[in-house]
Amino acid sequence: MNAHLQTATPAGALTDTIEAQPHGAHDIHPGDIAIGVIIGRTSEFFDFFVFGIAAALVFPQVFFSFADPTQGTVYSFLLFALAFIARPFGSLLARLIHRRYGRGTKLTFALFVLGTATAGIAFLPGYAVLGGTAILLLALFRIAQGIGLGASWDGLPSLLALNAPASQRGWYAMVPQLGAPIGFIIAAAVFAYLRVNLADADFYDWGWRFPFYVAFAINVVALFARLRLVVTPEFAHLLETRALEPSPLGELFRLQGRNVLLGALAPLASYALFHLVTIFPLSWVTLFTKESVAEYLIVEICGAGLAVLTMLISGKFANRYGRRTTFGFGAALIAVFSVAGLMPLFLRGTTTGAYIFILAGFALLGFTHAQASGIVNSSFATRFRYSGAVLTSDFGWLLGAAFAPLVALQIATHLGVGYVGLYLLSGALVTLIALRMSRSIDTSSPPAAR
Repeated sequence: MNAHLQTATPAGALTDTIEAQPHGAHDIHPGDIAIGVIIGRTSEFFDFFVFGIAAALVFPQVFFSFADPTQGTVYSFLLFALAFIARPFGSLLARLIHRRYGRGTKLTFALFVLGTATAGIAFLPGYAVLGGTAILLLALFRIAQGIGLGASWDGLPSLLALNAPASQRGWYAMVPQLGAPIGFIIAAAVFAYLRVNLADADFYDWGWRFPFYVAFAINVVALFARLRLVVTPEFAHLLETRALEPSPLGELFRLQGRNVLLGALAPLASYALFHLVTIFPLSWVTLFTKESVAEYLIVEICGAGLAVLTMLISGKFANRYGRRTTFGFGAALIAVFSVAGLMPLFLRGTTTGAYIFILAGFALLGFTHAQASGIVNSSFATRFRYSGAVLTSDFGWLLGAAFAPLVALQIATHLGVGYVGLYLLSGALVTLIALRMSRSIDTSSPPAAR
């Protein structure tokens, strides 16, 4: 009976119950959790975007020089997707380590695997030196990155959502997502600096390796900072009382399988747009224009700055109207933009149109992506929140983002770049349908906002 009541208790109701209880010595302010979350997410996304930018600008020449530029980029984007495929396996492996040895050992494992893979890429000779072995090693390192990222889930985003004040849940759902634009700004700035200040020969010989050195250093520092945070008695107590521990997978899929599916499909609009404004434009400008890649990187940095602003707006909007309403509104705007904005702008193939697409796309991305994590986390009963959030995040990124640059490139090559808008439209429609079908996604908002 008690187990049934625990399973059926809505996440928001449990949070209210916990917040209503007397606070003890283990109280930690949500702001303290937010700092750990932002540090972790920024480091993850920096590493993520360093590889993504290199996949568009570097790897076709360094590792696939035997192929024409377009085909080399296709191969590069296939390697890019490997981390998303490997990520769920990293999460499953981390469950075993977590249960047997604890959260601290799991994060140490993630640090070792992710750091080794990133450093390995930085020192990896190209195709001209090792031939096919270089491609094989790059693929293995990319798989290891995915395993490390999957294993690095520490439960802090879920803890932040549970520990946030009732009137600020939309705001605190937004906080972890800030790591995406911040990580991209740093990664794009490093590559832009190198492209401006290095000759092509130097950039493709050694310059492109520097961002991976930086990524290795940042990941080590960030993961140690998170490790120091989550193993403290205060955080260990808070994670335990919030039931943020792995739950049996069989029971999760049996009782919450619908939430796993809908939770993975709901963010597709955001995840599809994610790579269409970051990685894809870099491949497009490299293959189909003679424009400056550095200029596009600078425009994208400005766009990421807009995304930060719209994320903050989204947090306030969600506090007032609810996370689900905010996310659905953003998905509807993406659907309109994909047809009325993206296709006319890109069909003309002008530089101005591309810049407008990038800036507007980043603004929409920030508004929707700010609540993507909140949608996933709030769709599960509390005892399944930890494992459910991990799996839906892994599957959502796999379905929505892993092959987005590749699909967009193929569409642009064979049909024309403007028709990429139809691909984005499909993601937005899936999001709206998933939100419509879901009755379990948390629609709670502060009483004043209802």
